[in-house]
Amino acid sequence: EAAQSTMVGASASFRGLISQLDKVTKSNGRVMLSGPAGSGKELAARYIHAKSGRAQAPFVTVNCAGVEPENMEDVLFGRETSERGLEKGLLEQAHGGVIYFDEVADMPIGTQSKILRVLVDQQFQRVGGNDKVRVDLRVISSTNRDLEQAIAAGSFRQELYHRLNVVPICVPSLADRREDIPLLAEYFIEGFNQSQGLPLRELSEDAVALMQTMTWPGNVRQLKNLVERVLILGDTTDPIQAKDLPSE
Repeated sequence: EAAQSTMVGASASFRGLISQLDKVTKSNGRVMLSGPAGSGKELAARYIHAKSGRAQAPFVTVNCAGVEPENMEDVLFGRETSERGLEKGLLEQAHGGVIYFDEVADMPIGTQSKILRVLVDQQFQRVGGNDKVRVDLRVISSTNRDLEQAIAAGSFRQELYHRLNVVPICVPSLADRREDIPLLAEYFIEGFNQSQGLPLRELSEDAVALMQTMTWPGNVRQLKNLVERVLILGDTTDPIQAKDLPSE
């Protein structure tokens, strides 16, 4: 778990992010993390959780884009049926800890009003159940979209936005923290060496120089994937050269 909340970097924009995250760890304020896909928003959420008083309690991710709209309420609220009994949803599983709404702009509009009610009442009913379920949750959300535009387009509820966006924090793109690229690459090389036994290779200066000029539309996630691919395909312990990196 510790590795899942390790933040790596030294750039000014990265240090600014850490100081903002550190300010919110001790509170219970709802945080909205914005930033491009792959920039590390879930990592930032896990960092808040790991440094908070809820660190020993669950961290539960709701993948808002990955759940079919018609299943979202079962997934969030759980359900009670005569044949299967009581099945806890993600909100109940996160009790005492953090619930993380990943890419909250993708939450179905019908579910949004129900989540709003949960935030107001701190309780809900399971699908098919009558009992009120009370939960103590810290809510962190993320988005790579402009939620103000989504509100204007009618796909996101303004009141929910205001409730989730108490503390807005922007997670910088990799392009905004280029000096962190070698630090991140070395961190990933060590990680893949420990987790998969891939070779522990050093980075040559020309490889670092090329990585710092490349475009990274997929941000930190793309860098991590590239490091893994180079290590798997290279099958050597020699330093990584610029020619080892993909040309696209």
